[in-house]
Amino acid sequence: MELSFGSVSLLIFILAVVFVIKTIQVVPQQHAWVVERLGKYHATLGPGLNIVVPFIDRVSYKHVLKEIPLDVPPQVCITKDNTQLQVDGILYFQVTDPKLASYGSSNYIMAITQLAQTTLRSVIGRMELDKTFEERDHINTAVVSAIDDSAANWGVKVLRYEIKDLTPPQEILHAMQAQITAEREKRALIAASEGRKQEQINIATGEREAAIAKSEGEKQAAINRAQGEASAILSIADATAEAIRKTAAAIQSPGGADAVNLKVAEQYVNAFGELARTNNTLILPANLGDMSSLIATAMQVVKTQQKA
Repeated sequence: MELSFGSVSLLIFILAVVFVIKTIQVVPQQHAWVVERLGKYHATLGPGLNIVVPFIDRVSYKHVLKEIPLDVPPQVCITKDNTQLQVDGILYFQVTDPKLASYGSSNYIMAITQLAQTTLRSVIGRMELDKTFEERDHINTAVVSAIDDSAANWGVKVLRYEIKDLTPPQEILHAMQAQITAEREKRALIAASEGRKQEQINIATGEREAAIAKSEGEKQAAINRAQGEASAILSIADATAEAIRKTAAAIQSPGGADAVNLKVAEQYVNAFGELARTNNTLILPANLGDMSSLIATAMQVVKTQQKA
């Protein structure tokens, strides 16, 4: 009997432990568990310690409330200009309503994946190939807007969609590469011509400035020469005037007139001598034998000039 009672006690203890384990449910942070009671939705358990009725309540669904990245499988889309384009993207979503996520769709992950693919094909089909590379942000926004409206019924919030890769066919890639190469060569030629143009402009500007500087220098040199010549003329004139003043003062002094008379007579005689040497004809004064009368004639000229 004691062995049988011990066995019963052990069994009761095990059942009690199982009951406690089934009763207490600890939900992690950023998780939500959906509880069904007898097959029907009963409650949503939040993070922390929760009490349920064992064998009656059952945790049917466990949802993660964190932001979840979902890799959308690559697919081939047809652009507006009938070009095949393989698109690979990633979708970010978050469960906002655990109840709708449990009962709104049998598989909300597959639902939003398929909806993302169909929406992407529709958006790409309205665009030309070149625009698809330029307007990725527009494509991402259009996909998110279209999916988010439908995903609200599944308790899911679509946060954003990002295109990872756009891959056109190889022949299109070669054509695009050739176009890019031609554009780069065109830009290089334009840049080279602009460089040559700027070089010619710089040379012409330099020559013009050099010519202007040269002409300015010549002008200044001419001005300087003119000013120098004018100063020299003024200096000579001042010297001549000073000499005349001194000569006049010397004439007015005692004995000055006699000295002038003698000088004039001397120059008169020298003038006849120079005239005779510079001409083929020999010129002689009529009274060459009477030198005193020649000097007297010269003195008479000086006196006549003084009286005048």
